[in-house]
Amino acid sequence: MFYYLYVGSDNTIPTSFEGTAADPKLFMTKEEQILSTDFSRLKNLLFFLSIPVDWMIYLFVLIFGISVYFNRLSKEVTRFFFLQSALYVFLLSLVSSVISFPLSYISRKVSLEYGITSQSFTGWMRDYTISFWVSFIMTALTVWVIYIFMRRNEKRWWFHVWLISIPFTVFLMFIQPVVIDPLYNDFYSLKDKELETKILELADRADIPAEHVYEVNMSEKTNALNAYVTGIGSNLRIVLWDTTLNKLEDEETLFVMAHEIGHYVKHHLYLNVIGSIVLTFFGLYFGSKLFHFMLNRYGERLSIRRHNELASLPVLLLIFSLLSFAASPITNAVSRYHEHEADVYAIEMTQDKEAAIHAFQKLTATGLSEVNPPLLVKWLRYGHPTMLERLVFLETYE
Repeated sequence: MFYYLYVGSDNTIPTSFEGTAADPKLFMTKEEQILSTDFSRLKNLLFFLSIPVDWMIYLFVLIFGISVYFNRLSKEVTRFFFLQSALYVFLLSLVSSVISFPLSYISRKVSLEYGITSQSFTGWMRDYTISFWVSFIMTALTVWVIYIFMRRNEKRWWFHVWLISIPFTVFLMFIQPVVIDPLYNDFYSLKDKELETKILELADRADIPAEHVYEVNMSEKTNALNAYVTGIGSNLRIVLWDTTLNKLEDEETLFVMAHEIGHYVKHHLYLNVIGSIVLTFFGLYFGSKLFHFMLNRYGERLSIRRHNELASLPVLLLIFSLLSFAASPITNAVSRYHEHEADVYAIEMTQDKEAAIHAFQKLTATGLSEVNPPLLVKWLRYGHPTMLERLVFLETYE
């Protein structure tokens, strides 16, 4: 990947698009273009390093008997299986966090040096700690459920876990905007009431049951721009980062919000839930087959005597991580299609090409994004169309 990113790939735009709205020379300085290339390469390299690091952590705790030790220790501390699984997951999460921390810190340092991140180390550590505990709680509950069913039915456990995951997925989408998101940032009603009225008019035209537009103080953490519509039912929220409000004109902000509204109108939120449920079904099915195959072949060598003991968890996590990575080109392609649909909806709703183009150009320059990333990076990382694709579409839209 290092060779591919720095030598074997080309991120310049095709000569046929020079002088068009997608040409970074028209909306980025020479320095910004250089910084964009360097920053993107570094962030992509860190991404492709972080994935095998996770795999190596799982292999490390398996090969050196750490997983077996954690399992034995949890049984010695308590006889209640729920507490055993919680203690095991805590210890495994702690080891994983300690090993992966340097890479996370380097990623933050890179973003800080390139002017993308503005968050203090104290604030970053606070978010890092919150993420650890949120992840621990959700993982501990998930592991407990998986191994409860695994103990009851060693062959069909995956199907029962999948059934339980359906209401949990929906519930998570329902509570995220009002329970999880506020743990990281402060949300408040949009201060610019005139702009809020315009956004709510767009929402009303789209039959979105929204009474408020929320502003979030992301300028304490980043200089990048963003906006989104999240949640379902009564917990649906329209959210704008304050950085977006500070750097975009009202017409440009309205296009961005029309894009987010497009996700709601096109039912992308619900399609994502359905897609997640379907992927979970196949992931659990194939994961269970690989899980039993690997333990039948290597279990004795790893001192894992039974499939349904907690010591086997790193094997399961390794398999799910591998399957998730293998499926990422497909899930990213679906996401890019949804994002393009939202772009189409937004330009049809606003009918303001100039504002739309300027919005994406500012998003690119502010975030030091690549206009035309390498193909492998697009397949494995991009859930949005490239800026080249988006800007060319908008410029040629009639």
